[in-house]
Amino acid sequence: MNNQQKMGGVAALIHATAYVVGIILGVTLIFPILNADPGQYMAFLTDNQTLMYLWNLISYWGSALTLVVMVLALYERLKSGSPTWMQMATVLGLIWAGLIIGSGNLMLSDLGVLANLYGKDPLQAETVWLALDAVEIGIVSGNELLGSLWVLLLSLVALRTGGLTKALAYLGVLLGIAGILTLVPTWAETMVMIFGPGMIVWSVWVGIVMLRTTPGTNSLS
Repeated sequence: MNNQQKMGGVAALIHATAYVVGIILGVTLIFPILNADPGQYMAFLTDNQTLMYLWNLISYWGSALTLVVMVLALYERLKSGSPTWMQMATVLGLIWAGLIIGSGNLMLSDLGVLANLYGKDPLQAETVWLALDAVEIGIVSGNELLGSLWVLLLSLVALRTGGLTKALAYLGVLLGIAGILTLVPTWAETMVMIFGPGMIVWSVWVGIVMLRTTPGTNSLS
């Protein structure tokens, strides 16, 4: 096993951990306040900036940086069987990582802007928050589409050429389709609930496969 594959496996496990920690912090402390009225959210944001920064760094920067390592390691693992398709998948994966970093940076910047504005003009802060939130949601939606296309393409390559276990590749295909279907308004919520947790399982599985098998083998089922 070469060092890049080992690094990719470790990055995949850290990537999944960042997702889990981000979800736990979000569900227990952050997401409930998002359903409150804008004034309550602004007050929470102003009083808990350190928590919001920590959540953002773990959920966005932590997952994005480990994703870059995963994308490059999986390219090296699968490129020999289908270089063109893996080049396309890799570009999508790197753009996905870039969008995650971009959306994370936007949110970090928004935290400071909104907190400062709320201290001067709470009503204006609420109006600005609604506008910024719409931009953030748009970027996040793009994240899911690019991520699903990356997983789908590399999983199809893995099914055809090996390099990942067949069961893992089939899971990747299903998650890729689920991610694409998040664009359908009536299915979006259900598909997000499949894609998000499913990517945690997929990332852990990818990490184990990359750490325990060499490219071109399928010894783990």
